[in-house]
Amino acid sequence: MAEPDGSVLLHVDSITMRFGGVTAVDDAQFTVHPGTLTALIGPNGAGKTTLFNVITGLLTPTSGRVRLAGDDITGLGTHARARRGIARTFQRLEAFGSLSVRDNVLVAAEIYGRWGKDAPKAADIVDGLIDRVGISKWAHVQADSVPTGTARLLELARALAINPQLLLLDEPSSGLDEEETDAFADLLRELVREGRSILIVEHDMDLVMGVSDYIHVLDFGRIIASGLPAEIRENARVQDAYLGAAPETEAAVAGGAG
Repeated sequence: MAEPDGSVLLHVDSITMRFGGVTAVDDAQFTVHPGTLTALIGPNGAGKTTLFNVITGLLTPTSGRVRLAGDDITGLGTHARARRGIARTFQRLEAFGSLSVRDNVLVAAEIYGRWGKDAPKAADIVDGLIDRVGISKWAHVQADSVPTGTARLLELARALAINPQLLLLDEPSSGLDEEETDAFADLLRELVREGRSILIVEHDMDLVMGVSDYIHVLDFGRIIASGLPAEIRENARVQDAYLGAAPETEAAVAGGAG
């Protein structure tokens, strides 16, 4: 079926990514529309994190283009893409372990303050971001001492500190308990209602089905299905490739690409 009507924010255009003789992503193509939450799901090693790394500039694709709001950004580096409003979290936690939770978010806010148009003062927004993701009680704790779920929410707060228009979340619910996951789902819906676009890689299918506007399924590097959550749930090919199996954490390919 056709994707939702409206302008396209992100266009992943026929991306192929090879590592030597291994094809991690094979002619993948999909779009993300403004103010929507799009999920990218699939079994271990399907190429989801590799695609994230291509979209954010950590990897240069073997072929294909990445477009943001119509502009070709394939040749831009990670910092240039961040300035254009792309932020992400990582499957493997990337917090500054020796800094406090608050200082981790403050660093991002200060960077944004140096190049963000009309950016607020970093100190004025940090505490609000930490409170919004629900980790205020950990604000002054060293980041490498907090639980995994808290560290993932820290990464989300840090990503939000640059006021992104497109937010890429790589397995963000890992380490969250059921209550925390429910609160996280509510937060995702709020961010979308505010007009942000979210692309999420996630193995928690209850979360994916509950928050996604649209879902793309990746298997062996190829998009095998796209549709609304109900359509994906009922898709026989997706059932065979993924939903019928119990996924584990996605295997790393070429330095953390899955």
